[in-house]
Amino acid sequence: MFKQKYSLVLLALLLLFGIVLAACSSDNEDAEEDPGTQEEEEETEGTEEEEDEEEKTEGPQVGGTITGAMYSAPAGMFNPIFYEEAYEANILSFTHESLVGQNESLEFIPGLAKEWETNDDQTELTLYLEEGVKWHDGEEFTAHDVVFTYKSIADPDYVAAGGIRTSYVTPLLGYEEFNSGETDEFQGVVAEDDYTVTFKFAEPNINPLYYASFTIIPEHVFADIPVADMPEAPESRDAGAVIGTGPFKFTEMVEREQYVLERHDDYWQGAAYLDKIVWKVVAQSVMTGLLESGELDFIADPNGIPPADYETVEGFGNIEIIEQPDFGYQLLGFKHNHRTAEDVEAGAIEPDNWVPNEKLANPEVRQAIAYAINREGLIDGLLYGRGAIINSPIAMQFWAYDESATTNYTYDPDQAASILDDLGYVDVDGDGFREDPNGEEWVLNMDYPTGNEIRERSAPLIEQMLEEVGIEINLRQPKEMSAYVEDLTNDNSDWDLYLLGWNLGSADPDPLGLWGIKDAYNFSRWNNPESDELLNNALKAPEAFEQEYRQEVYAEWQALFSEDLPALLLYAQNSLWAYNNRLHGIEPLPYSMYDNPHLWWVDDAE
Repeated sequence: MFKQKYSLVLLALLLLFGIVLAACSSDNEDAEEDPGTQEEEEETEGTEEEEDEEEKTEGPQVGGTITGAMYSAPAGMFNPIFYEEAYEANILSFTHESLVGQNESLEFIPGLAKEWETNDDQTELTLYLEEGVKWHDGEEFTAHDVVFTYKSIADPDYVAAGGIRTSYVTPLLGYEEFNSGETDEFQGVVAEDDYTVTFKFAEPNINPLYYASFTIIPEHVFADIPVADMPEAPESRDAGAVIGTGPFKFTEMVEREQYVLERHDDYWQGAAYLDKIVWKVVAQSVMTGLLESGELDFIADPNGIPPADYETVEGFGNIEIIEQPDFGYQLLGFKHNHRTAEDVEAGAIEPDNWVPNEKLANPEVRQAIAYAINREGLIDGLLYGRGAIINSPIAMQFWAYDESATTNYTYDPDQAASILDDLGYVDVDGDGFREDPNGEEWVLNMDYPTGNEIRERSAPLIEQMLEEVGIEINLRQPKEMSAYVEDLTNDNSDWDLYLLGWNLGSADPDPLGLWGIKDAYNFSRWNNPESDELLNNALKAPEAFEQEYRQEVYAEWQALFSEDLPALLLYAQNSLWAYNNRLHGIEPLPYSMYDNPHLWWVDDAE
């Protein structure tokens, strides 16, 4: 059984108590005993007042508002089981919580669950929950909320409604029977009592806490709303109706402009010091100036301050910068297949129905494209060197990342041209662009979203690189992120190349949630049975209880990925998070700046 003692709340209370003591001390307790002149007495009195004022401002203060910025507006989905974007996560990170969290070493630590234990064969994980936790509307959090959350994700209507997180429930006992509608009972998550919940797995599970780490939603709010209707319900979208257990409540919004979070006074770890956190949607080009002027207090996820502005921001006297490797990557995706219109309409992901994209069907064509792209040039020119080439869709911070197993597509336009020549992609009509082996026009459509300025700037550069080796690119007008993701998910039949970035989960290196054949996030519609076999083997007990075994399997999978290329990984950008030095209590994790925000405070609170 895992147990951890909490000291943060006690420390906060002690610091707060210290402030109270300082405020109660007498300014003049020694004044009558001072034998000096009246002028000396007044000077001494002034000094004591200044010292006392300093004492008052030491340590956390209650009150104040901070303002953060993101350069693209949230799409508007604030239900943890349905959201898709990092911009929505910027809200949910403060409003909702999970049973377990992670520390700076990526080890699981208590969250809404205070302790846990597994049975001998790792088929059951029992968690004991914190008591007295209140939802934002005052209702009590219980094990029944946990059951409801996972039952909703396992629901037969979940995927059709737009849900994409089935990877958290597929290993659970009885998932197939419940999801297919054979039974109304879900055996996978059971409330033993109000404060004890058991996760039951169909087979021994190597990492049960990962599957228990999903964010919890309130049963009493959603119980009467069918899963199919949840995404459009006010409780998933409207400020004031979104209910979590986190330290801040989502109370106001001016859609696409401003989002306001207010302190949850009944927060189970103690009310936050800050009164409010205000999110503003700000163009990336003006963020730095607003940071200097104090109109913004922090810029963090998803991409922080622009690398081009690093030295400028570093010169500001009022700003602290956190730089560390990003827990994610940017990619150029290749559409291997497209879904049918019927499957899109039905919300179904049926690989047997997919239509192959003949323009990119040959893996050697995708490899030629990879050789034609100067990734190092993108890092030097756009990131000012603050990033690294990554050749596998596993975060470099994980033990499973294996550079030696992958193919490093170094910039080699001659190699790219030679591959295409050998395949019969040559310029037949003399217009400078290659036709396909049948002599037909060969044009690749390329799409990308707005919001991330560096990604926007990379699109025409990639177009130019590909056209330099004779590949004609139709670079289409960028779309706002929410519309872009909808089109990407629906698989418009003429998409070929797409730009996207992923912020990866930190719980486990398992990439199934993004690259498994039937995963909704598998936007390339990569249909490679060998890949799925390897990914599932890496999770299969008892062999997978040994990390060395998993390393070997993931190395083989990374080699397959870089050969078959559902996407070319462009780079992992360094995270450049910045915050005003009036803000205190920031203790970043490897994957986020938002750790324990209830302990954040400002030294000029009113």
